[in-house]
Amino acid sequence: MAVHFDRIGKRFENVEALNQVSFSVEEGELFGLIGPDGAGKSTLFRILVSLLVPDIGRCTVNGFDTVRDYRQIRKIIGYMPGRFSLYMDLSVEENLTFYAGVFGTTLGANYELIREIYQQIEPFRKRQAGKLSGGMKQKLALSCALIHRPRLLVLDEPTTGVDAVSRMEFWEMLDKIRKEGITTLVSTPYMDEAALCDRIGLLQNGKILEIMDPSDPVPGRYPLYRLRSSRGSYEYLGLLRSMDACRTAWLFGDELHVTPYGEEGAAKIRSKLSEQHDSSLEWEAIPLSIEDRFMELMQEETAHPDPKPQ
Repeated sequence: MAVHFDRIGKRFENVEALNQVSFSVEEGELFGLIGPDGAGKSTLFRILVSLLVPDIGRCTVNGFDTVRDYRQIRKIIGYMPGRFSLYMDLSVEENLTFYAGVFGTTLGANYELIREIYQQIEPFRKRQAGKLSGGMKQKLALSCALIHRPRLLVLDEPTTGVDAVSRMEFWEMLDKIRKEGITTLVSTPYMDEAALCDRIGLLQNGKILEIMDPSDPVPGRYPLYRLRSSRGSYEYLGLLRSMDACRTAWLFGDELHVTPYGEEGAAKIRSKLSEQHDSSLEWEAIPLSIEDRFMELMQEETAHPDPKPQ
């Protein structure tokens, strides 16, 4: 089930939610859309599942237009919105039975597809959905999205607000769903989940900054260095940012990630750091992570924004 976004644009009053978004998702692919809150992920997904109409551009699913052919598309898509949207006062079993009936199927007909997910919540099948834990709610929502065996699965931030163990279990389920040949689009604000996708799109302020394969080395225009110190890395943040040789310096946990202006800039920074007489200081070159690349692209976007349309 291939998906194609062609120059999608969407505006809400004075807010440009999406700006000329274009990319494709291949059949059977697990594609991740990565970006912070407000980047435009939910708006793009709502256009894909035919709940919103784009102001400009076109979105197709296996050739079906999401505006013109919405009836056909809704039959082959499973959608899990960011907010839990099942019926709180219905039980687990009743919710599944209802959604199966909507698509003209039964729980038994596609039980094998959801078996590993459903078995984890089956002991609570008589419990109301509103009384489930966050992780259990997400598993129920995923089961309902899969009950009709869709050819395309769209998941909007499915792990937001759940514990780390539930997040890991959820992504293990997505890997098994991918092996069933179901094309999956998933959005997330978590960079560590990006590595679990076949490809990812980095989205910020309604624009795709880059499409990449997380298994490939992360590209970068500038070298990246890590600084650590027992004095506390934060102590060096102001110093680095005051130097002309330093392009960016960001806190990453208990260390700093620093991008100098080339190797010449790195040498100047190292010389300045040596004046601090800090024997615990560590300064080493490291490869870029996806998060580093995202921040680099955001920095470039801020420094050189596209001109506003007239």
